[in-house]
Parts: sequence; C-alpha cells; structure tokens
Amino acid sequence: MNIAEIKNSHQTLKSLDYTWKELERGYTDKTLHINLSNLEITEKVVPAIMKEKFIGGKGYGLRLLWNGTLPQTKWNDPENEIVIASGPIAGITQYSGTGKSICVTISPQTDSVMDSNVGGYFGPFLKFAGYDAIEIQGKSEKDVIIFIDGVNHRIEIVTAPNEPADSHLLAEVLTEMYADDEKDKRNIAVVSAGSAADFSLIGMLNFSFYDAKRKKVRLKQAGRGGIGTVLRDKKIKAIVAKIPGVKGNLNNVVDLKAIMERGQRFNREMRELDDKQAEMRTKGTAHLTNVMNDYDLLPVHNFKFGNHPEADKIHGEVWKSKFTQGIPDGCWIGCNMACAKGIDDYLLRTGPYKGQTVIVDGPEYETTSSLGSIAGIFNPDFTIEANFYCDTYGICTISWGTILGFLMECYENGILNEKRTGGLKLDFGNADAAMELLHQLGRGEGFGVTAGQGVRALKKIFGEKGWGDPKFMQDIGMENKGLEYSQYVSKESLAQQGGYAMTNKGPQHDEAWLIFMDMVNNQIPTFEAKAEALHYFPMFRTWFGLVGLCKLPWNDVEPENNHETAEPAKVPEHVDNYVTIYKAVTGKDFDKKEMIRQSERVYNFQRIFNLRRGYGVRKWDAQPYRAAGPVTKEEYESRAERYDKQLLELVGYDPSGKSTEEKMAATRAYRENRYEQLLDAVYNRRGWTKNGVPKIAHLKNLGMDLPELIELITPHQE
Repeated sequence: MNIAEIKNSHQTLKSLDYTWKELERGYTDKTLHINLSNLEITEKVVPAIMKEKFIGGKGYGLRLLWNGTLPQTKWNDPENEIVIASGPIAGITQYSGTGKSICVTISPQTDSVMDSNVGGYFGPFLKFAGYDAIEIQGKSEKDVIIFIDGVNHRIEIVTAPNEPADSHLLAEVLTEMYADDEKDKRNIAVVSAGSAADFSLIGMLNFSFYDAKRKKVRLKQAGRGGIGTVLRDKKIKAIVAKIPGVKGNLNNVVDLKAIMERGQRFNREMRELDDKQAEMRTKGTAHLTNVMNDYDLLPVHNFKFGNHPEADKIHGEVWKSKFTQGIPDGCWIGCNMACAKGIDDYLLRTGPYKGQTVIVDGPEYETTSSLGSIAGIFNPDFTIEANFYCDTYGICTISWGTILGFLMECYENGILNEKRTGGLKLDFGNADAAMELLHQLGRGEGFGVTAGQGVRALKKIFGEKGWGDPKFMQDIGMENKGLEYSQYVSKESLAQQGGYAMTNKGPQHDEAWLIFMDMVNNQIPTFEAKAEALHYFPMFRTWFGLVGLCKLPWNDVEPENNHETAEPAKVPEHVDNYVTIYKAVTGKDFDKKEMIRQSERVYNFQRIFNLRRGYGVRKWDAQPYRAAGPVTKEEYESRAERYDKQLLELVGYDPSGKSTEEKMAATRAYRENRYEQLLDAVYNRRGWTKNGVPKIAHLKNLGMDLPELIELITPHQE
C-alpha cells in the first residue's frame, strides 16, 4: 500500500479540539491525559505545588505516575502509564543539549519505577503543541496512533492497521504521511517501538527527528527498562506530534540575551577545544571505546575482563572512519555538540532488510561494547548491523548486550548447550549465532524470545530447570533491581559500584559515572569523599532530567582553564551556565545549591515510590559480585599480580603459598565488606536510615514532607 492508502485505512476513534496558548517562561502549565480503554482525552492543569516541587521532566513523570497507579499496579495492567515530559529549558535553541525528555513507567523488568532519557524532537514538540507532559493509560483493542496536531490544535486517536511495525520504516511513513511537503517533515516527530517489543520485556522507544541535511528520518532511543514493551502492550503503534515550526523564542523566556551569551561561549569552546578533548563532533561517544580499553574498563566476556588485544578493531578512529563527517549531527536544533553520529548507506547482510542500504544511528560507546566486546566480538560490521536491528526492532542495546554476555558465559560453562538454545552455539565471539538470536527475537521465535526476558528472568528460568548453580548465575548475572548493567567494568572503582547499584531505577551510568574520579585520579579516596560524590553527582545529573537537558555538554568538552578550578570534576563554569539559563528561562531566584535541592526532592520521591512498590530498601541495592571482583579462577589469575598486591597491602593477607581459591575468598570478603561500608556512608550523607529509607527530618528539611510520603516512610524509621 502507498502512504495515501495507508492513511485512508485509518478510522478515527476519538478526537478533541483544544485551545492553545503561548508558553510562559518555559511552561504550558497543562498536561495531556489519554485513556485508551475508554478513549477519553482530557487536559489537566498543573497544580502549583507540582510545579514547585517537581519542576518538570522526570519530576512531572514521577508525580503523574504516582497519582495514576496503585502500589500493586503491574506493568501490563491497564492503569499503568507511560508519561513523557521535558522541562522548562527544553526546546530553547540558543544553547546546546536542550532537546531531552524523560519517559516514565512501571517497568516490565524491575516491577518498579523506570525513567529513561531520550533526545529527538518529540519532547520539545509536545511542549510547543501545548503540553508539558503526556500521560497515557489504558489499553486499546486495536493498534492505534495518537496524533497531537499542534498546527490545528487537535488530538486524535486513530486505528493503524497497515503501518509497518519496525521503527525505521514506521517513522519514515508517518513523517511523510503527516507532513505537508518536504520542508514540513522537520516539524514531525514520531515515538514508536518495533516488532521485538511485542515479544520481550526489554522493548524501547524510538524518538524520531528529521535530518534536513541528509533528508532522512533518524532515531534516538529511550532504551532502558522496557518502556517500549509497555507501549506495545497498550497497542500503541506510534505517537506523532506536529507543530508549525521552531523559531527563536517559543519558550517565551525572561532573558533571551543571557541565554544567547552563554550559548555563544559554549559554541566557541566546542569549535576550539573539542578536537583536542573528546572529539564528540567526529566520533560521538564512541571515542570512549579505546579509552576504556586502555584503562581496563571495557567490558569483555560478560565483564570478566576490562580489555582485549583485539580492541583496536573497534578503536574510536575506526568509528570515525565509518561515520559520515562534515554534517551537523545534532539531535535537537541548535546543538553544536553534534554527537549523534550516523553511518550512511550501510548495506545490510542479514535479516528481513538484507540487501537494503540504510542509515544507522550510532553506534554510541555503550553499543560498541554491548554489541561487541562484551560478547567477545570485535567486528565493527557486526556491531553496526546489530545496532540497526536493535533500533528498528525496538530493543535496548545495553540490555541486549548484557543479556548476550550472560548467555555466552552460561553456554561456555555448560548451563546452556545447543539443545537448550535450539541449535545456537552461543560461545564468546560467535557473531553469526548472536545475530541469529537477535533476529529470532525480532520474529518472536525460538530462544530469542527467552533471551528477551532479561538477565533476572533468565537466572530464574535456568535455575528452575536445574541447568546451573543459582549462586554462580547470581554472581555473573549483571543486573540490579532487574535492569541490566551498562557498559563499564566497575571492579576497581568502589564509587562506581555504588553509582550503579544504588540507583533508583537500576544500574545506568547517567546517574553517577565516577570511575575516573575514583580509580584513575584517586580524587575521592575515603568513604566520606565517595559518599559526597555519590550524593552530589546523582543529584546534579537528576536536575538535567527535570529541566530538559542533555548531560554531554556539561563535561564532555570543558573550558580550557577548568583544571585550575577548585572542583574541576564539577566543571564549575558550565554549572554556572545552567544556573544562568534556568534563571533566564523562568525568572526565578536560583543558585547551584537550589539546583541540588530541587533534585533531592525528586530523587527522594522516587526512592519512596520504590518503597511504595515493595522495594526501596537496602537489600535491593545489592550488586552481583562480578561488579565488585573476580568470580572465576580464570578471572582472578588474569589479574593475579594486581589482586595479590591488594591482598597484601590493603587486606593484610599474605597471598604467598595460597591457592587461587583461597585468595579469591579473601578478596571477596574484603570487597563485599567495603561495599557494605559504602552503603552506610552514602545513606548517611543522603539523609537516609541504615536500611536506605529517607528520614522524616530530611524530607522536612527539603520541603518534601508531603503527607503521603510521611505516611509511607514512618514505619521504616530507625
């Protein structure tokens, strides 16, 4: 069918005409609520207390999800919500990295609150169309498209019986369908999942943006926690937003001049410093691959090792040679970081699109390792092709890679075999089997569907079948709270272990990435220093998700004199930029202390939300031992000199004459004890009990002592 025929097959199930008004200081002060079960479309006015306490973005998402669900709501219950929100800064075009939005839901993987940040155009477009957030509940009986028409100010729910399922095609079809002409394509944004999201718990959301230079639709991902699975469970094929266009001051800010001045300053840094710092404009985050290998931090063979002799095959220079150069690769208008790299005209060799040439968005660093080194595969073409298929099928590359590493280690330890995998030889380095596993999930077939349930479920499945030792699988299964680890080896950084396992949603590097501060530069040697870092940096990064910012412009390029400042890890000049911009957008009194307090309010709210869900206490912050130390004899002996030296100098245990097993036991006891001490120190700094529950006095100090929160935490006080 051609696009006109596809559109003619739509049936309008419900529509609502709404009154649009200009934004005021970054806000519309309205949210959009859609219930697909009864086809109800309503507008909600944002209460003043919600705006004051929750700010926007992640805060709005959490508050709306709390109000819309019950403590016992399951991910696939109709009342579960998907909430998408940006924030007051989102959508300005005078400073880099202002196109982010946050997606929130009850996760299929964790059974608790999931948030995932994403670029692309939808978040700002939603706001420009008239809404600070969209909140979707219920389930449709048929596949539907939700269309937010910010031109004619109309919301429509229409059936979508004939659109393609996979995201790269669906986004192209819908962009062309809803655009008036070629130029208007830049005013369309599409949210979708993909075929594999129907069969797995790790489905992700793709957010589109139209690349006017390439004349192609491109995708950015809200990858974590299975939000795409929730989208497809609700039978949403896509959410589409259309606006008349982007112009200079749609946020209607208080002081545009101040924002422009800071934006020009940052753009100058990018022009002058990027090529000798992070090379974001030419390599994106893939510049990290060889850096991580050099510092023994690149996950190899399911996080057993931190480097590999073949890692040069996936060096940052290799990715630079693959990426199209000389095109401004920003995923939001006005972003000069240009890190959304792409590989044009890539010829696919496998799968349903074999023989077609496509644009591949990325790979970013996380994908170069998750679809590569973690599986012992050092073939850029495998990574590129798997990256494309994960995106279009709607599968989180981070979760899929960590699942793949776990399965391969299980295979090599006899927990899996060809009979159990349906004929797949899932040994490390087997790219063909890994690709077939991905395509099986895309088709909803075979062992691929089993793999798509995630590491936590796989440990349970394999244990119940009697295939392997549950304790060993627990040690090597790189998940916490049900979410797979992102791609950094944390064994030698106690702070990063906490930065992963103490996260509210599960181990994701966007909350606290402290490896270099801790392991390489030794800037936080004591428990108190680590606790301070694990207080400040998660709160600081949380703030980005409240207001609609990307974290990369914060510290991936730094002012030339940053090393001379008192706290270079915080990049104080850039922090001051954000303070200035927030004040210039909203007109509110604001400083860097209030920035952290805003985040603390929302961060503690999310912790208590986890408690409401039956989690949110100390035992859920436990980590798999592979995150902290060597699980296997091979693993210990590969770094024997390092571990033996640590036993002698740090533990006071003489390894001379001891067996590897004895040394491993002593190492484990020491490292597990250190982690427990870290939990104590961080909880104390965050104002929490020893069981990890916020204290009443701390909430009162933050001005977050809402009655429903006090009621929940009162039984958990010391």
